[in-house]
Amino acid sequence: MSPPDRKTLEAWDDAHVWHPFTSHTVYRDDNPLMIERGDGSWLVDVNGKRFLDAVGSLWCNILGHRRPEIDEAITSQLGRIAHATFLGNASVPAVELAKRLADLAPGNLTKVFYSDSGSTTVEIAVKMALQFWQQEDGGKQAHRQRFLSFGQAYHGDTVGSVSVGGMSLFHTRFAPLLFGVERVRSPYEWRALSGGDDARWLKLAVDDLSTTLDNCGDQIAAILMEPGMQGAAGMLTQPPGYAKAVRALADKHGTLLIVDEVAMGMGRSGALFASDTLGIVPDFLCLAKGLTGGYLPLAATLTTERIFNAFLGDPAEGRTFFHGHTYTGNALGAAAALATLDILTNGVLDTLPDRIVDLRSRLVPLMAHPSVVDVRQFGLAVGIELLAGDVVRCGMAVCQVAATHGVFMRPLGDVLVLMPPLTISDNELDILFSALQQSIDTVLSGAV
Repeated sequence: MSPPDRKTLEAWDDAHVWHPFTSHTVYRDDNPLMIERGDGSWLVDVNGKRFLDAVGSLWCNILGHRRPEIDEAITSQLGRIAHATFLGNASVPAVELAKRLADLAPGNLTKVFYSDSGSTTVEIAVKMALQFWQQEDGGKQAHRQRFLSFGQAYHGDTVGSVSVGGMSLFHTRFAPLLFGVERVRSPYEWRALSGGDDARWLKLAVDDLSTTLDNCGDQIAAILMEPGMQGAAGMLTQPPGYAKAVRALADKHGTLLIVDEVAMGMGRSGALFASDTLGIVPDFLCLAKGLTGGYLPLAATLTTERIFNAFLGDPAEGRTFFHGHTYTGNALGAAAALATLDILTNGVLDTLPDRIVDLRSRLVPLMAHPSVVDVRQFGLAVGIELLAGDVVRCGMAVCQVAATHGVFMRPLGDVLVLMPPLTISDNELDILFSALQQSIDTVLSGAV
């Protein structure tokens, strides 16, 4: 039987598929891709047209599509077993991966809890932090039931048991706890008031956080932060030294620090972990997206012996962490992650500092563009904020034009996002920036 043609696939898509983060009233008008295969940094649609994957398939494809080493690792694992439950049991590749992550992670992050996405890895850290304070030192600090987050921080879309997007009910065997999220201004919001001075920017942002902690620090179970750049909030950067200041304030107030490296980890910052780039050791380090090279849904929450030990005791005491997923520790995902770590640590990480400098130099002309409000970069992550004028859905309009030049991008409102594979070539960067410049000019010429 021959595969269905594009027209048939689009008809089935319109009839049956409900896409995430998608307005279906304009979906078909946005000319969505219908991808059939991948090749390195490129996506290939059902008609054979190639598109440079400038967002790494939503920030997770860090080494290119059809990477031979990862393909081989998954194929080899398929010859053994695809999945076996990790609940109260173990399987070989996931145990090997835990050991590898513990060896590579900063500081004393020696315990690894697996799940399947960025949302769940942060949810797990939140649940662990809440239960930790219920059980640490006999629950003397059980009043720590609040979390501190920054501005429009995004930590996933879990609902029900725990969500950091609002108020949720968390049940333990002791008592139901109603917890909330305290928000301070995003560090980026202070940049305009700093007059362009990094030192003043840092002081304003840290003073704001410090004041909040002075007022309610004894109630805070943990501070949640994306290191270096808040991704889905609009690619918002932080002043140099901010992460270290947050770590110091968490220590001062005796609270925990959860670092969400779902987007900025796995080489994106220029080092394997953004925490290493910024010189901090969190109490929880959350990984997903690029952990498997963008191949399979696998996530990991790394934490310390101190946190782990608070959950030890006779089963009758109810100290166990009662949380898990069907595909926790999936063998295929773990095999892909091990291969990804091999590739990163055997050469790719060494190339990143020069690649970051090269990317920064290519962004300079855009900084002077009359239709560009701001250009923000952290490692190999970039946000280009556009001055939309009267152009409706400006970011999407630019991305649609870029597709006609063979480049696939997905915006965050009027912010263009660049999160290409870490292995993108010089020639591919030339193609990307040529398309970017032409697309902005096409959509916004005369708009300002």
